[in-house]
Amino acid sequence: MRPLVLVGGGGHCKSVIDAAESAGIQIKGILDTPEHLGEQVLSYKIIGTDGDIPKYVKDCDFIVTLGFIKNPDKRISLHEQILSNGGHLGVVIARTANISKYAEIEKGTVILHQANINAGAHIGKGCIINTFANIEHDAVVGDYSHISTGSMVNGDCKVGERVFLGSQSVMVNGISITSDCIIAAGSVVRKDINIRGIYAGNPATIRVRFK
Repeated sequence: MRPLVLVGGGGHCKSVIDAAESAGIQIKGILDTPEHLGEQVLSYKIIGTDGDIPKYVKDCDFIVTLGFIKNPDKRISLHEQILSNGGHLGVVIARTANISKYAEIEKGTVILHQANINAGAHIGKGCIINTFANIEHDAVVGDYSHISTGSMVNGDCKVGERVFLGSQSVMVNGISITSDCIIAAGSVVRKDINIRGIYAGNPATIRVRFK
């Protein structure tokens, strides 16, 4: 992999830096908002803003290190900005993550420490697979979804696009979640979710319907 430029200098950026360093990936620097120019995140300087993406497309790949804040719209927008400027998205997989050689992982995705992705699983583009998350055999995680710390996506489950699965939540085998849903931390999804909204509890039930 070519050196990485990280886009977004918040807390999630620190986790990605640590994972990238563990995997021996070189980091060129970070792009963030103008008021943070020249500041440092851990050992790396904020070297520019989103508008500087074209400067680095020739020699570097990009990872968006902005977290899933309420929704992934800003992350998606930054990916589109990178691609429209001729840039390429990288992949970061922490050295301590366990990834089956039979799993598929698309560009722009970050897999953090101690995550497990089993045989036949497919992880879409721009996903965050957080620390200790477990993606079992033949599970599918849609584009721009965030599988939080300690979550369990069991075998043959299907997670739609732009889904946030809260920390230590569980999907039982073979369950599907439609796109654009938020599953609260600690929830247990026992039946298919076909309506967009916020879900919580055991079993997970809808609390807020999205328009």
